[in-house]
Amino acid sequence: MTKKHLFIFLVLAPAFAITLLVAHTYYNIYHWGYSGPQTEFQINSGDTFGTINYRLAQDKLIYSPRLFHRYVKFEGHLTDFKAGRYVIPEGITMSELLKLLISGKSLTVKVTIPEGYNLFQIAKVLADEKIVDEKAFIKAAKDKKLTQAFGIPANRMEGYLYPDTYQFHEKMEPKAIIESMYSNFKDKIKDLDFSKVNLTKHQIVTLASMVEKETGAKFERPTISGVFHNRLKKRMRLQSDPTTIYGIWESYNGNIRKKHLRQKTPYNTYKISGLPVGPIANPGYAALKAALNPKTHRYLYFVSKNDGTHVFSETYKQHREAVNFWQKNRANRKGRSWRDLNKKQ
Repeated sequence: MTKKHLFIFLVLAPAFAITLLVAHTYYNIYHWGYSGPQTEFQINSGDTFGTINYRLAQDKLIYSPRLFHRYVKFEGHLTDFKAGRYVIPEGITMSELLKLLISGKSLTVKVTIPEGYNLFQIAKVLADEKIVDEKAFIKAAKDKKLTQAFGIPANRMEGYLYPDTYQFHEKMEPKAIIESMYSNFKDKIKDLDFSKVNLTKHQIVTLASMVEKETGAKFERPTISGVFHNRLKKRMRLQSDPTTIYGIWESYNGNIRKKHLRQKTPYNTYKISGLPVGPIANPGYAALKAALNPKTHRYLYFVSKNDGTHVFSETYKQHREAVNFWQKNRANRKGRSWRDLNKKQ
């Protein structure tokens, strides 16, 4: 080999090697595909890239953990992976896999939040579906910074987590769920006129939550609302049992006693005047509408007929007679009382 040929070789050989390396790298990032059957991959909240990369390699979803790390770092996505459960199709390339795992387009879980559930009950429903950690959701829902950011004059999101059917991702951040539910609340109440009654918006939501918890009969809601409005006008205590229950919820065992009615909390309307400090549950549209449109009547009292409906009275004497008949007569207590309807779940 002449000096000229040697020089050409020394110049071209590294360039050729670099070309091969670049081509090999490009192929493995954009053309090499996962060869196994369709599978699922879980990213948990708090997982580091190192953990994710290791598990991807263990599942043989990437060509090389070292190459994937360099590629992700080059693209600037080391901290952009979203928690969730992802469907990984056969043949997916590393570039496609990165796009998927930072997109947040994970499998969703359909979950229904019933009207009248409070934040503690909602937390349990979501936790049972593996959408969020129960304690983490409760903590986030009680975050005063969050309520302040939303302009809600309360120390928790109770009342503003709209009951509906949602599609949530597994392992979602509690704040993201709360934001979604609150956004839905704002959307659903757009056509309601909160200036119709002499109460603040927060007070109306609070009253609606009480209406929601007091009756399981939809047709009764305006009448129940009317009772509360009448008592507020007369400066009578509202004496709503569900408010007592909410005030002791985290220690409540499902049975309300007279001692509970005497226990002073910011929610117990047997001990405080006016409305509770805030909502005791998350009302649906009908309860909110009823709070704004109370039925006109002279009723001041109501008692359960043990079937989900109530007897309404104008005087205390009439009320006592109804209580004796429907609640103190064992034969009439075989049905479902408000205690059954409001039992801790």
